Amino acid sequence: MARFLRRDRAWDGRFLTGVITTGIYCLASCPARRPKPENVRIFRSEPEARGAGLRPCKRCRPDRFLAAGDPDIALYDAVHRAIAAEPGAFARVADVAARAGVGATRLNELFRRHGHTTPLLALQRAKVAAAAERLLTTDDRMLDVALDVGFASQSVFHDNFRAVTGTTPRAYRALRDGVEFALELPADFRHRDTLRQLGRDPAAPDQRVDGRRCAKALWLDGVPGVLELDVRARVARCAVRLRRRASRGVMAAAHLAALRLLGLDADPGPFERRARRDPDQRRLTRPRPGLRVLRNGSPFEAFCWSVIGQQINLALAFRCRTAMFELADSPRLDGMSPHPTPAAVADIAPATLRQRQFSGRKIEYLQDTARAIEGGELALDELADGSAVHAERTLLALRGVGPWSSNYVMMRGFGFGDCAPIGDTGITAALQAWLELVERPDAAATERLLAPFSPYRSLACWHLWRSLDRPEPTETEETP
Repeated sequence: MARFLRRDRAWDGRFLTGVITTGIYCLASCPARRPKPENVRIFRSEPEARGAGLRPCKRCRPDRFLAAGDPDIALYDAVHRAIAAEPGAFARVADVAARAGVGATRLNELFRRHGHTTPLLALQRAKVAAAAERLLTTDDRMLDVALDVGFASQSVFHDNFRAVTGTTPRAYRALRDGVEFALELPADFRHRDTLRQLGRDPAAPDQRVDGRRCAKALWLDGVPGVLELDVRARVARCAVRLRRRASRGVMAAAHLAALRLLGLDADPGPFERRARRDPDQRRLTRPRPGLRVLRNGSPFEAFCWSVIGQQINLALAFRCRTAMFELADSPRLDGMSPHPTPAAVADIAPATLRQRQFSGRKIEYLQDTARAIEGGELALDELADGSAVHAERTLLALRGVGPWSSNYVMMRGFGFGDCAPIGDTGITAALQAWLELVERPDAAATERLLAPFSPYRSLACWHLWRSLDRPEPTETEETP
């Protein structure tokens, strides 16, 4: 509602406002005089607004806007692709702005809305990704790799590479010849909290935690394997187990999976530094310094969990998830199975899922999307590499996906940093306790209360979820 009242153009298309007294729906930036708040309804899509009997506004023309698409999506995707294809052509953020044909302020707004990041961080990660590919596929000298991808010197390259990948360029190149690697852990890494989250389902068919060790069954570059993590004080020692020789692609995928599972693919520092300047935010984040969002093994895994976990308790969700693994007949390695593929989920007989406590609707939602992915109609994995706005709209168009599910997948499947799973009961309970509210906030109030955390709402939500856990261990208790 606040964005509608501010006529925030950045939110055009992300939601529609319906005015029940006039029977019209509008974009957030509509220039018409603002109606009374009690007469406004928020809609997530045009069919939803039309289904409520509303017609498009003749001033802001949301129907034309949505039919033509969002030009900012095309601009962001074009710039994002250009950076990924040739990061060495962009020495500075000013070069990115020149390529986009916009000023610095507009560029920052574009990357914040569509990439949930900054142009500087996006450029750094693109350069590191290009360097990582060169290290695995060529024998080029380190200095040549560094200069070609756009770093000013080998020392700058080394520091940036370690910050993003958790390892040195030389150690990363060694992935070509082995099945083990190590990730440096930051000084504030939350060992016990991370392992507790990874092991929250003791009977999970794809994940086990024993003390400081975690094993995760995954599809690594299309090959079933097990990633083992030995989480020590300042390093996570990782090993890959397969039924055949590991390829470079498998090892690159294992390295990326380890970063994501441990939440090392995003730095919480900027969020925590900003939170310290606000009394309420500081009170929320201070008990859990270094907290990171832990990613799922894949976007499809995140999607399946978002559907399975809807409107049931956690114990039943765990049982249903295990049943899906069993019915999909996933390959087994040392008693563990990687998450079923879309093809395997689509092939499960619906009657067998119903016998394992799946509702008819959940079966339809899971299998409809699985078939769309398998048939090439939905490139789920590719959504993480483009506009967050486009990703959210694509997810919301799927049957069974609402604001909670789409933001959950974007947060834990794609790694976007400014997601707010509106409608989550854990978040509303945490907001009520944190702010000492008389009653739980509804959807509109939840969105309003989370707005000050933008562009770090994913981390804020993770803190809210974790605030419902038992009291956190102290710093000295954290280190195994």
